[in-house]
Amino acid sequence: MPETSHTLNFRKSSYSGGQTQDCVEVADAPGLSAVRDTKRREDGHLLFPSAEWAALLSTAVRP
Repeated sequence: MPETSHTLNFRKSSYSGGQTQDCVEVADAPGLSAVRDTKRREDGHLLFPSAEWAALLSTAVRP
């Protein structure tokens, strides 16, 4: 599992959309992307190598 010593500054994912408060938050670190659920921040986050996160988004968000 990837690790980072960088401070993660989470923001609402642009893919969450709408006015809902229930969304996914993402943060970037060198070579990594972090993801967490806004409803369960206390459960922590998942880290993915940036290339894997980009591949997931390009597959999951096809028109």
